[in-house]
Amino acid sequence: MSRYLDRGAVFAGWVGLGMGLVIAIAFELIVAVQSLVFLIAPLGGAVIGAYANVRSERWRPRGRVMINAAYAGLVTGVGLAILYVALRLLFVYADSGYRVAAQGGQLSCDPGPACTYERYVAEGRAADLAVAGVTDAASFEGFVLREHLVGGMTLVALTLGGALVGGALRAMRPPAPGLDRRMAPIGG
Repeated sequence: MSRYLDRGAVFAGWVGLGMGLVIAIAFELIVAVQSLVFLIAPLGGAVIGAYANVRSERWRPRGRVMINAAYAGLVTGVGLAILYVALRLLFVYADSGYRVAAQGGQLSCDPGPACTYERYVAEGRAADLAVAGVTDAASFEGFVLREHLVGGMTLVALTLGGALVGGALRAMRPPAPGLDRRMAPIGG
């Protein structure tokens, strides 16, 4: 592909995007435990970092192995972060204030962050929000955007870190016997 990056790493980046999609949907929507996304991100990164070099049949030079792993991890992390943040913001910006009658019925608010803010206030969480500087719908929206930006950047860092670990583990292993300088099968 290029002087610095193997085609297998590019392919692994695409695989990582699919993996990020599955992780985000599975643990944000199906299981609905968002913290699991952050726990799985470094593990997914390690898998994709190693896979980038397995797909490239790359063992050496170690710098090239790490570049392959970093590329695949970065693409995977960015994809995962975008999907995670988009899904989280969907729930905030699509909030219409609907509640069943047993929970007090429909909230009277403008759809979007204002309804989400009112929902938290109705649940008795106004004091917790005030500690964070959130006192109205506008400050709540800014708070949510900042928190999700930090969450997305954290996912990128966790996934990239995991990918570098996966690449390093691949680079430290001795290549299989019969491999040339690039560490691809001889004659292949």
